[in-house]
Amino acid sequence: MSDTTTTLATRIDELEIRLVHQDQIIEDLNAVIARQWTEIEAVSRQLAKLGDRINVVEEHGGEAAPAEPPPPHY
Repeated sequence: MSDTTTTLATRIDELEIRLVHQDQIIEDLNAVIARQWTEIEAVSRQLAKLGDRINVVEEHGGEAAPAEPPPPHY
């Protein structure tokens, strides 16, 4: 083989290696995005529940629980 053919084959091999690494990185990033989306949905549900609880507390005059008497040593 000539130097040009060897150089071309080497460049193609390097490009194939880079492509494999890039494919793996894309798969890894996709997995991270999917996991983050699941976490975002869970946090959004929790936020909605907390918003509902705040609304209920505000509707009842701002008191979340009945007042507790002070402790005996007070």
